[in-house]
Amino acid sequence: MPKAVKIGSIVGVFGLLVLVRYFQETLFYDPLLDFFRSDFLEKEHLPDFNTLKLIFALTERYFLNSILSLLVLWIAFSEKGYVRFAALLYLIAFVLLLVLFYILLQNYEPEYYQLLFYVRRFLIQPLFILIILPAFYYQKTREK
Repeated sequence: MPKAVKIGSIVGVFGLLVLVRYFQETLFYDPLLDFFRSDFLEKEHLPDFNTLKLIFALTERYFLNSILSLLVLWIAFSEKGYVRFAALLYLIAFVLLLVLFYILLQNYEPEYYQLLFYVRRFLIQPLFILIILPAFYYQKTREK
C-alpha cells in the first residue's frame, strides 16, 4: 500500500474514533458522563444508573474503539502477529478494567471516585492505541 494511502487511511480511522467520542451521548448509555463533568469529588453519591445497562454500554464502546484501534495497527504494519498481540492485550486489559470498574461501582465511596474516573476513562477512550502504536513502530524499526 502506498505510504500516502496508508497515512490517509490511518487518519480516517482516527477520524472514526473522534466521531465515536463526539456522538458518545447519543450512541451509549452513560449516566456518569455528567457526573464526571461536574465537581464529582465533592459529591456524596453516584447518580442513579442501571448497572447492567452501563456495563453493556461500556463493553460495546470498548470493543468498538478496540476494533478501530486494531484496524489502525493493521493498516500501519500489516502484520498478523502485531494485531493478534494487541488484541490479546486489549482483551486482558478489558477484563481487568471491567472487573475493577464493577468493584468500584458496587463499593462506591467518595474517596474512590478518582480511581473510578480513571478506570472508566480507560474503558471508554482508545488510550491504548497511543501506547501500542509507537511501541510497535519502535519494535519494527529495531527489526531492520
